[in-house]
Amino acid sequence: MKTAIVTGGGHGIGKGIVRKLLQEQCQVIVLDINTDYLSELKKEYPQVEAMLCDVGNPDEVQKVMKHIESLCGKIDYLVNNAGIGIFKPIEELSVEMWNRILSVNLSSMFYMVKFGKHLFSERSAIVNIASTRALMSEPDGEAYGASKGGIVALTHALAISLGTKTRVNCVSPGWIEVNDYENLSEANHAQHPVGKVGTVEDIAETVWFLLSDKAAFITGQNIIVDGGMTKKMIYV
Repeated sequence: MKTAIVTGGGHGIGKGIVRKLLQEQCQVIVLDINTDYLSELKKEYPQVEAMLCDVGNPDEVQKVMKHIESLCGKIDYLVNNAGIGIFKPIEELSVEMWNRILSVNLSSMFYMVKFGKHLFSERSAIVNIASTRALMSEPDGEAYGASKGGIVALTHALAISLGTKTRVNCVSPGWIEVNDYENLSEANHAQHPVGKVGTVEDIAETVWFLLSDKAAFITGQNIIVDGGMTKKMIYV
């Protein structure tokens, strides 16, 4: 059985990825900072190993990796999904906020590899979750955009460093509705070239493809899953 770790797997896109991995008969370990999310996840999927961990804290990551080593002994798949967003004007964005966003969204992915690298099995795979905000922006998104852009660069750097043993790719979601899909307007859907807002399943299926042997010749890539929005010219 393949062992998979999903950070930020208690809710939203992360939970959808967990669900897909379970469907593919993986042993799934979820790291999350939210105890309520972890509790609900365990109720829904008792077979999941749910672990409390602030992945933006290297000491906590190192500690949880030691526990995972004793529990499983190996990692086949790693999905670095944990992320936070704070959108404030530059004058209101504190240095502490900036550093926290980068630590959770970007540095955590380095920590997970640094402290877990010795557990990666042969033909293992990593998928990092970035964002189309790595490529385009709205106002007040400096910290979030910088963190997501860093993920894209970190992904191809890791792909080269980890070489033939571990493939590394990232997925950049566009608008993925995780809470209230049924109440989206026709205009919300129609603005997308494919005619719909994205779902958690759209991302989960892409992640699974990149983890699987079907993507054995793909590494270092950023796969944009946004319904075509980053390719659409918009003039007012």
